[in-house]
Amino acid sequence: MNIIFMGTPDFAVPALKALYTRHNIMAVFTQPDKPKGRGYKLTPPPVKVLALEHNTAVYQPQSLKNNGEEYIRIIEDLKPDCIVVAAYGKILPKSVLDIPKYGCVNIHGSLLPKYRGAGPIQWAVLNDEKETGITTMLMGEGLDTGDMLQKRAVEIGENETASELFDRLAQLGSELILETLDELEKGNLAPEKQDESLASYAPMLSKDMCMIDFSQSVRNVHKKICGLSDWPCAVTSLDGKRLKVYKSEIVSNEKTDRVCGEIVDEKDFSVACADGVIRFLEIQAEGSKRMKTADYLRGKPVVKGTILG
Repeated sequence: MNIIFMGTPDFAVPALKALYTRHNIMAVFTQPDKPKGRGYKLTPPPVKVLALEHNTAVYQPQSLKNNGEEYIRIIEDLKPDCIVVAAYGKILPKSVLDIPKYGCVNIHGSLLPKYRGAGPIQWAVLNDEKETGITTMLMGEGLDTGDMLQKRAVEIGENETASELFDRLAQLGSELILETLDELEKGNLAPEKQDESLASYAPMLSKDMCMIDFSQSVRNVHKKICGLSDWPCAVTSLDGKRLKVYKSEIVSNEKTDRVCGEIVDEKDFSVACADGVIRFLEIQAEGSKRMKTADYLRGKPVVKGTILG
């Protein structure tokens, strides 16, 4: 097929790589370069980097919905068989949705209709779901409301972080989109309407969610740490300084006589919660780099009985 690809972050890169092996990528649409890092250096999105390596034309409109006529004409002139979308982050107007012969196919990181929206992978972990997956779908004018084409489910690991799951689903999406396009071209797919009664929404995460509340259940604390890793990252404080927690595991589901947030074992950084004990596996102290907890403790021991937060 002749394809226009629309995507922006790391999640979209494996899909674009896969498409290059089987299809003709006519152009790539991605979000504008953004300033990053301490020096606020203008940095291209990962999808743009890959596209330029393949000498593909790259377009970066601020919007296709508002004042996007110039870019819509480009798409019309290219006459793509299909537009493939993966975490593009921009709304496509009906004038774009109607252009391709086979429609606009989106790769979404959940088992729709659950977790529509910008943060499906993270919210599946935060809400302690046992499984999630990838859905390929025909895009409509609503937010992830289009007819579903194919699904693939995966189990979520007990200690798996959203970042780790993100990588797994990105790879799964790259495999499923190739199969979807093959079957779509052959006419073998029957688009399936979403059941609105089962729909849920997964909004974008924010830094307001980061603070760990150790008075919650140990499972809720653990899943918060897993779900917010690597960004925006669960946070507590130690001796008045910020401590980011990237990975954890549940040590015990039995309530202790310790205060919530109290360090109960200084040898492995275990902390009391409302109904159990959690162990930090990977942390980042303020002014330091991210590291395994064992490495941190060798350089800066913690004191049993210290209250976090």
